[in-house]
Amino acid sequence: MTGSERGQTMTQLEMAATAETAEAAKTEHGGADLRDTGPRLRGEGIRRVIRIGLRPGPWKRGLVLAALALLLGLGMLLHARIPNRIGNLGSLVETILPWFGLFIPVLLAGALWRRSASAMAALLVPVAVWLHLFGGLLSDKSHPHRSSDLMLVSHNVRADNPDPVSTARDLAASGADVLALEEITAQAKPLYEKELATVYPHHTVQGTVGLWSKLPLSDTRPVDILMDYGPLADTKPAEVKMTYNRALRTTVTTNQGRLAVYVAHLGSARVNPRTGFWTDSRDRGARALGEAIAAEQNERVVLLGDLNGTMDDRAFADITSRLRSTQDAAGNGFGFSWPAEFPVVRIDQILVRGVQPKSSWSLPATDSDHLPVAAGISW
Repeated sequence: MTGSERGQTMTQLEMAATAETAEAAKTEHGGADLRDTGPRLRGEGIRRVIRIGLRPGPWKRGLVLAALALLLGLGMLLHARIPNRIGNLGSLVETILPWFGLFIPVLLAGALWRRSASAMAALLVPVAVWLHLFGGLLSDKSHPHRSSDLMLVSHNVRADNPDPVSTARDLAASGADVLALEEITAQAKPLYEKELATVYPHHTVQGTVGLWSKLPLSDTRPVDILMDYGPLADTKPAEVKMTYNRALRTTVTTNQGRLAVYVAHLGSARVNPRTGFWTDSRDRGARALGEAIAAEQNERVVLLGDLNGTMDDRAFADITSRLRSTQDAAGNGFGFSWPAEFPVVRIDQILVRGVQPKSSWSLPATDSDHLPVAAGISW
């Protein structure tokens, strides 16, 4: 076959292939000519642009997340405005207020997943509020290198403590100058007195609370925090009431002067599905304790004890308006004290007036369900 013949053959084959391709395209598109695909493609492109234009942008996405973030911030900022009329809701919120910060990373994850600029911007509100309320607790304000004049320790030793002797030894080894104990039972009282006698020559026990001191005590008396009140309570003799007394006041004589010391164990708080946050006994005791502190003539005052509440709770306004927390002033972190296995709230407190907190911390766990709390103070 000559070159000319081969060229003609190749041309014929190419033309046949082109014809077959065109026929196949017609069949696929219902017999339409290929020239009809141009307008079709343009129409698809226009529709795609319209869909993109109608799609919500980053500021329109995640509006629900943005609203939740704003509500979270406002709830923390205005916690004092939340009413207590229904189940003590306001006090409950204030008790767990620091933990509301956990919602921030949850909402942040949602905002990132939705790529929502509005939710990200709204999250700045709860972040700013939380830092305003609790940011100061994130830094270490203690001054352990500065020696304090007096070391204070308070511990709810737990009524059913299985080993009071071991607990007493641990507390004596802490180096405390003044040691307050709450929830002392009649059976455990002689055990604490025996184990602590060597380190603390001075002590007083009033009902279920006690104070042990390396320094002299005077002017000691029980403080009525209305654990038992009403017409029936008025008929009970003093010796009967003393068995369940839960607060005392005494004077510690130091080289720098006299220090009024209160020890208190306020009533319990309970979360009940029916009644909500039940705090009647605790709140009544807090008011009575606040009145006693308000009447205190000594300029230097210390309050040690299990108050069964955080100092953010409005129920303690009469106390916090006159005393300040050593943990807030000179602690490192939140200083949570209960439950001992995994502390989530600080209900064990050391509050002062007229003295300077130098440091505040929690001691290692004992056989109690509370952690001991400690503070160093100076004049």
